[in-house]
Amino acid sequence: MDQAARRDAEPRHAIQQQDLDSARSRALDFENEISSAVVGQVRAVRLITIAVFARGHVLLEGDVGVGKTTLLRATARALGGAYERIEGTIDLMPSDMIYHTYIGEDGRPRVEPGPVLRHGSDLSIFFFNEINRARPQVHSLLLRLMAERSLTAFNKEHSFPHLLVFADRNRIEREETFELPAAARDRFLMEIAIAAPDNEDVRRGLIFNTRYHDVDSLIGSVPEGVLDFRSMNALGAAIQSNIKVSKAIEDYTLALWQAVRDPSKAGIVIAGVDTGRLVSGGASPRGMSYLIRAARVAAWLSGREMVVPDDIRDVFYECMAHRIFLEPVYEMRRDAIVRTLIAEVFKTVPAP
Repeated sequence: MDQAARRDAEPRHAIQQQDLDSARSRALDFENEISSAVVGQVRAVRLITIAVFARGHVLLEGDVGVGKTTLLRATARALGGAYERIEGTIDLMPSDMIYHTYIGEDGRPRVEPGPVLRHGSDLSIFFFNEINRARPQVHSLLLRLMAERSLTAFNKEHSFPHLLVFADRNRIEREETFELPAAARDRFLMEIAIAAPDNEDVRRGLIFNTRYHDVDSLIGSVPEGVLDFRSMNALGAAIQSNIKVSKAIEDYTLALWQAVRDPSKAGIVIAGVDTGRLVSGGASPRGMSYLIRAARVAAWLSGREMVVPDDIRDVFYECMAHRIFLEPVYEMRRDAIVRTLIAEVFKTVPAP
């Protein structure tokens, strides 16, 4: 075996020997610490935890002021590594992500690393706020960053091996916005809804308990480095290798995929909708592989060594909804129709 092959083999062997039970305990600690700061978002925190261990990028959906930034800052602190944020604006250029220029005190121009390059390979979470306000050129750069976790700047290749990208879309104001292209949407493992809590006691606490008014102090209460961000790629690979998917689950997943892509052929009926011309594009093979990645992590967090149908269903909407492209006539009712479609798919396709 040559040296290159030996280097490839050694990490793989190390991954197989990891104690996944111990890692699961740390994962649940991670989840609990975030939930202590970001109250009323139990499901969102679980989904974020799944995405972190599945090593997938995430779209966030929610109104202003529901805690998206707080959630990501708490996640970054508990995960370790560096956190950066950028605001999507109509005049944002790709170069603004890489560097910024200014005039120094001596009157000479200066060039400093931008938010992507500032922390080098230690960048752990990059949050793109209101991504649909940015131009398509910016989306293109972000797409490469998500797909390859690298970019070229200053005649040098920069690598970000531990990077997870989070982004949210402004769904209220439509002026001066650019919808994400299908290729960019498909790179996100999940789209997770962050809504105001329903529980009255939680709402009361968020409004009147001063603990939640000082965000910096709140984030500071989260222990730093509950997980080691540098070990997450190896741990994620170990989970994918050790959590099994049976032939029955494979068949079930393929049947779900076919039903989503062609609901009319599957016999699905939705009131007021022509299911024969509803879907213009379904999930890609990559999207379905992401679904299985997330389901394996969900099974692992639940203490199972094999994926069951509930694991698939539990993450299906978040992994699939943003990958289902409807005919334009149905887009205005997108949220309600897609939820109904997925519910009907679950009723129609028998689980093993």
